[in-house]
Amino acid sequence: MITIKNEADMVKLAQDLAEKCQAGDCFALHGDLGAGKSFLARAMMRALGVTDEALPSPTFAIIQEYDASNTIKVAHMDWYRLEDSFDVANLGVDEFFTAPWVTLIEWSERAPELLPTNTTHIYIDLIEGDMNARLVRINL
Repeated sequence: MITIKNEADMVKLAQDLAEKCQAGDCFALHGDLGAGKSFLARAMMRALGVTDEALPSPTFAIIQEYDASNTIKVAHMDWYRLEDSFDVANLGVDEFFTAPWVTLIEWSERAPELLPTNTTHIYIDLIEGDMNARLVRINL
């Protein structure tokens, strides 16, 4: 369990994760609305080398694609608006689960059976009484 006290701590966590990241990695980000899933995803994208000025939430587009480096592309997905695994599978998400892609998925609970076996699950929980603090658990 990692205690995050502020945004700088979350950025540091993202940098640490990105440092160990390889093409083909998949990260499922779990947490309630406002827990910091999108913030962590954006910080990871920056740490991986994404230079796009805007990094909009993929809530409506569902999948946003970015070039991170010569060897890595990033797919940021948000499955919140999808009903089930049938809807998710119809998007062809499996093409993003191999190199050169690194995949960051919010609301993967919509279709957990479609996630690759090497998915790293990151759980972000709010800490009552401190609006900036979070508890983060990482399951490889």
